[in-house]
Amino acid sequence: MRKDVRILLVGEPKVGKTSLIMSLVSEEFPDEVPLRAEEITIPADVTPERVPTHIVDYSEAEQSDEQLYQEISKANVICIVYSVNNKKSIEKVTSHWIPLINDRTDKDSRVPLILVGNKSDLVEHSSMETILPIMNQYQDIETCVECSAKNLKNISELFYYAQKAVLHPTGPLYCPEEKELKPSCIKALTRIFKVSDLDNDGVLNDNELNFFQRTCFNTPLAPQALEDVKNVVRRNMTDGVKDNGLTLKGFLFLHTLFIQRGRHETTWTVLRRFGYDDDLELTQEYLFPMIKIPPDCTTELNHNAYLFLQSVFDKHDKDRDCALSPEEVKDLFKVFPYMPWGPDVNNTVCTNDQGWITYQGYLSQWTLTTYLDVQRSLEYLGYLGYSIIYEQESQAAAITVTRNKRIDLQKKQTQRSVFRCNVLGARGSGKSGFLQAFLGRNLQRQRRIREDHKSFYAISTTYVYGQEKYLLLHEVMPDFDFLSEADLACDVVCLVYDINSPRSFEYCAKVYKQYFIDSKTPCVVIAAKSDLHEVRQHYSLSPHEFCRKHKLHPPQPFTCNTTEAPNKDIYTRLTTMAMYPHMAQADLKNSTFWLRASVGATVFAVLGFAMYRALLKQR
Repeated sequence: MRKDVRILLVGEPKVGKTSLIMSLVSEEFPDEVPLRAEEITIPADVTPERVPTHIVDYSEAEQSDEQLYQEISKANVICIVYSVNNKKSIEKVTSHWIPLINDRTDKDSRVPLILVGNKSDLVEHSSMETILPIMNQYQDIETCVECSAKNLKNISELFYYAQKAVLHPTGPLYCPEEKELKPSCIKALTRIFKVSDLDNDGVLNDNELNFFQRTCFNTPLAPQALEDVKNVVRRNMTDGVKDNGLTLKGFLFLHTLFIQRGRHETTWTVLRRFGYDDDLELTQEYLFPMIKIPPDCTTELNHNAYLFLQSVFDKHDKDRDCALSPEEVKDLFKVFPYMPWGPDVNNTVCTNDQGWITYQGYLSQWTLTTYLDVQRSLEYLGYLGYSIIYEQESQAAAITVTRNKRIDLQKKQTQRSVFRCNVLGARGSGKSGFLQAFLGRNLQRQRRIREDHKSFYAISTTYVYGQEKYLLLHEVMPDFDFLSEADLACDVVCLVYDINSPRSFEYCAKVYKQYFIDSKTPCVVIAAKSDLHEVRQHYSLSPHEFCRKHKLHPPQPFTCNTTEAPNKDIYTRLTTMAMYPHMAQADLKNSTFWLRASVGATVFAVLGFAMYRALLKQR
């Protein structure tokens, strides 16, 4: 909501503009009225909306046209004052003041207008018959108030309506000619409905309505009040209530009714609680809350965030097959202004046999986004309503910022859950196959992936000593002359060469010697396509000799040309090295280190799968 409100009073001379301001301030009619009142500021604690309000007078006798134009450009709302007993002052509203104001304001952001009929104490009749056609002709007119500065009639109400016109404008919400909500308002309220529909059954049941009411207005509805609301909807439309719950049509109808009855502050309270600004766009503050990430720290989702994302998955997995079909994905992202996941996501995470993203794959993609681009993750959580559903100050509460990596190295332990492995190698060495094999895809399945749907990332879970961790593989494009800091920043490095290509290893050797020979980042050499005939590499040292010389583990044979899913032991080893880099040099020569990690991974993968199946049965 706005930090303050600036109200400007204009109109013909002698209509009582200055008297209105002085009567408001002193609560009595002034004996002597100056040509123009000084600008006054009403403190926030004495205004109904708790917002500081500046009231500005205009005097043709004291101010130039240029000064008037400046005041018009600064005003948030303009009151055009006329005298109810002076026809000429009423005519000037349309012949002079409205055209003048429209000429001086931007067409796309018109200032709301309020027509003020002063001196109602001097006549027994109302000017409304004359004013109503004017209100119908000009959309910018919010309302009309008849008042009297002399007997203080409707003075407080006048300035309350002016404040309300700024803080709770009707214009963005409602089209009076059509007597219906505007498309942008319907779009915003539809998202709010979908976020509030916690079980995604298309209706807001009593629990969901109460949660919504408490979230927006800090108070639940009594059972009778809930029934009264639903009865109002029932009386006005046939499909507004279904299974004793409020449908989207019923929800939109209620807000239309609020606005038609002059209670548009109710709709604005809801919109602002769900992050919308005066233009019905989600605010930058809502979507991108402040979060500090020091150097050498990473970003991960915390436990509550995963619970929230699990609930989002559950409410959209209609057929309970633990995977999201294309229709279910589309439904999940209906609360977004655009589709955030492209076809490459299906080749970044685990999918089922139909190519649909599994529950594990879904969580993996969220983990990837949070690690690589936390601002985007905050934005996405904002669209889903994380801070509202979990009653947090912002979605920044979903993020854990890990401690500096150097401290992990000093203490020889880490609390991190996500580890990055950069995969480097010459073109055609088998990097893409290595990434896809991590997702359980053999060569035959990989050949079905379209070129424009390929991904340079793969992420899934591994188990190291009983702990579930995420390993994020990133295929680095083979540009030896330039590797950026992002290409080098990781927890473990994979150097991939094709045993069947004589010049493949040379790239790995050069990259290692230029970038990693003095690095503390563990490196593993992968002898890819190990199902093919091994040829001699055109390099001064063989891969085994090179590894021995530089105290690296011997090249790890790997192939994805298998009948079943490729073996995943190597990924557990990579995660283990990323978690315990200090042990990589000392213990990795010892095969029992690999053995302990691999056996642990196998046991916990089996246990994890069993627990997962049990969880699914519960869900």
